[in-house]
Amino acid sequence: MKALVIEDTLTSATLVCHQLGKMGLETVHARDGESGIEAFKSVRPDLILLDIIMPGMDGFEVARRIRQLERDGEWTPIIFLTARTSDEDLERGIEVGGDDYLIKPVSEMVLKAKVRAMQRIAQMRYSLLVLTRKLDEANRELTRLSTADGLTGIANRRRFDETLLKEWRRCARDARPIALLLIDVDFFKPFNDNYGHQVGDECLKTVARTLAGCLHRSTDLAARYGGEEFAVILPDTEEQGALAVAEALREAVHALGITHRFSAVAPVVTISIGLACTVPQRGDESGFIRLLKRTDAALYRAKTGGRNRVVCAPDEAIASVE
Repeated sequence: MKALVIEDTLTSATLVCHQLGKMGLETVHARDGESGIEAFKSVRPDLILLDIIMPGMDGFEVARRIRQLERDGEWTPIIFLTARTSDEDLERGIEVGGDDYLIKPVSEMVLKAKVRAMQRIAQMRYSLLVLTRKLDEANRELTRLSTADGLTGIANRRRFDETLLKEWRRCARDARPIALLLIDVDFFKPFNDNYGHQVGDECLKTVARTLAGCLHRSTDLAARYGGEEFAVILPDTEEQGALAVAEALREAVHALGITHRFSAVAPVVTISIGLACTVPQRGDESGFIRLLKRTDAALYRAKTGGRNRVVCAPDEAIASVE
């Protein structure tokens, strides 16, 4: 444990450093405020004993600046050493960041008791910080679990809904496009019925990992939409870009080569994808529902049109005319 003694009187500093040394503390001595602040920066002590009356910068200002230099979550006990005994000085010392106040000349017994008290406080504070970090980690894990699909591990429907609304609003503010994909595993029911639920679950896990692995931007999201359906949100993406992503997803799943003898379109597992894209309008809070409906209609066309394909929804203006 390191102690920084900021004291301009050499005799007093030597005595205090000697007493601290007997307690097993390593000491660093600074003779004025400026050098004390520099020593704090380089040493990062566990304890500071600080004289109030010093040439140039007084101890109150030194304490204030040290508190400004401390990083988030950091706390260094500061004990003032002074011959002053007024209540006003004590009050000011606490206000600027001091933790205790000792009158010089300092009794070795009193100094030892004060240092031990600061050590106990520091230890309790450290334990509290550790507990807080553990609680934060636990809360983050709970949040992750509450927004992750229990089977596949990718985002669940809840996170999909939250993300779609958030990205819809952001794209509306920035006048940027957003694309949505809805994906269905072709003929999954006969796959599940004939190969068994365990094999079916493994199939869904593999497809989910493949879909998520094909997305390279942090803003893109692959989610399990329900059953054998998945969804992909592509913010800041126009139709041609979304079409390229959708084709890459379709090809990646086909390339997995998962045997499917009960499919009417291929000897392996394939997917059908519906795609829709739009530029959200400011204030159109329910517009994402229309986007979902257009994407679902495109998926329906992909499935009725032969499956294992990507179908884009028509432009929203054209769709409204139809």
